[in-house]
Amino acid sequence: MTTCSRRNFVSGMGALILMTGTSVTSLAKEEKADKPKRYAMVHDETACIGCTACMDACRETNHVPEGVSRLEILRSEPYGEFPNQEYEFFRQSCQHCTNAPCVAVCPTGASFIDHETGIVDVNKDLCVGCQYCIAVCPYRVRFIHPVHRTADKCNFCRDTNLAAGKQPACVEACPTKALTFGDMNDPTSAVARKVKQSPVYRTKVELGTQPNLYHIPFQHGEPRR
Repeated sequence: MTTCSRRNFVSGMGALILMTGTSVTSLAKEEKADKPKRYAMVHDETACIGCTACMDACRETNHVPEGVSRLEILRSEPYGEFPNQEYEFFRQSCQHCTNAPCVAVCPTGASFIDHETGIVDVNKDLCVGCQYCIAVCPYRVRFIHPVHRTADKCNFCRDTNLAAGKQPACVEACPTKALTFGDMNDPTSAVARKVKQSPVYRTKVELGTQPNLYHIPFQHGEPRR
């Protein structure tokens, strides 16, 4: 009797799914449709080899002058004894905060969040170079562009690679696939799956900035705050 009831229940659920067209995939799509994009990136410190190909690609694609950088890969002190030493590599760049203090203090509206992507960017035509945004950024990743004399930083290649339908230059250049980029509001995206399936951390979350740069921690180090 119990077996029959279970069989009837499963059959009924199958019929319901067929009738309504509902599935796990369609539910995920519905969830995504209700939210705007929120672009995010994961830096896998266990895969990063510190080759700095990402930095070179960023500089070339976005025409970043020498002396300043939108992206840096920082190397830790060595772990272990020579010759069996290892290093931790940490990505330092704009966090594309959902609650961005740089946007809040900008007197001209030059610093803004793109509502279609969640990317924090700078409109250089509105920037007056007051450096308020540089002063309040807790991640110290903004700088004054030596040519434009306006605030600048990583914008996930919003007006270069993304505009051409490609991934950010750093992602495309990484030889070990240590970088994953995509829409965190799409549960089927590679970046959302990576964050869900991997141990990740974000820096200075206690400040309420809600950063969208995630890190998979290096196994021998401690998460940076």
